[in-house]
Amino acid sequence: MAVLCRPATEVPEHVITMDDTLAIARELHRDHPDLDLVLRLISHTGVRKRHLVQPIERTLNHPGFESRNELFLAEAKKRVPPVVRRALDHAALRVEDIDLIVFVSCTGFSMPSPTAWLINEMGFRPQTRQLPIAQLGCAAGGAAVNRAHDFCTAYPDRNALVVACEFCSLCYQPTDLGVGQLLSNGLFGDAVAAAVVRGGQDGLGVRLERNGSYLIPHTEEWISYAVRATGFHFQLDKRVPGTMEPLAPVLEELAEAHQWKVADLDFYIVHAGGPRILADLGRFLNVPAEAFRHSRDTLTEYGNIASAVVLDALGRLFEEDTALDGHRGILAGFGPGITAEVALGSWNDRRSDER
Repeated sequence: MAVLCRPATEVPEHVITMDDTLAIARELHRDHPDLDLVLRLISHTGVRKRHLVQPIERTLNHPGFESRNELFLAEAKKRVPPVVRRALDHAALRVEDIDLIVFVSCTGFSMPSPTAWLINEMGFRPQTRQLPIAQLGCAAGGAAVNRAHDFCTAYPDRNALVVACEFCSLCYQPTDLGVGQLLSNGLFGDAVAAAVVRGGQDGLGVRLERNGSYLIPHTEEWISYAVRATGFHFQLDKRVPGTMEPLAPVLEELAEAHQWKVADLDFYIVHAGGPRILADLGRFLNVPAEAFRHSRDTLTEYGNIASAVVLDALGRLFEEDTALDGHRGILAGFGPGITAEVALGSWNDRRSDER
């Protein structure tokens, strides 16, 4: 077994509200033939505010892919270590106790991975294993938890650290005027999140018991990046909001394989790509809207923060402090592919090893 401990999340200091977003869209795209549609779609995202690594004036200026990627790395080096330290504190572990670092991001690129910098900068052991994940988008948060779970299952006395670093605002493309791109300009936000998966039975958090992956066949072009000289251009197919209908049975089948019923669980931590995702998933799973309150709160307060969503939503479950030992739940991330990464677990309140 392995225990997913309390996550830590940090968002940047620069804030843009929904009113700001709509005003900017009206100003920049006043002649766009689908402006009314874009404004309506953005208004229906449920996002109240988002956080950005730069002031909005600088965000709207595109200095080129090289400069954007350099800024990603600089901001990651500044913002990731404090979040990692908080996650380690939540798990009552030290850097030398970590055996694997899973680092996920779809908004910047470097080789070697930022894991190498983290190991050197923060004093992790040189033997620490590295698993960077760069191409699963929003599903990567769930994938990171699942790969950490797999590692701790193979090595029961080891511990893994999961880090999600997403600066979506650095992917803003001022020349992209498609409806999907303009919608994304009002949906995505920036955040860093981290959590520890402890090997063994001890720790306050979610005792991970089973995980699974699923790819909807022939949907790989529905969520994608066009990689161009100006960087990553987000592409979103209009069919994406309907993907919960084929994915809901996947969650049901995984729960049934574990002799659980997905409609009877005590907590639900899912990627909040948008309000329709949550509404449809609740309808297809026969789960009340209230069950997704943590995911909805993340969307409302931070926007879609990509792979960091599931960690932040899980952190809100900890903050609520209503889960009891043995409560059963599900964690799911959805992203390009179309891919689902799903985990099942029970609330665990064994803390004998904590300092």
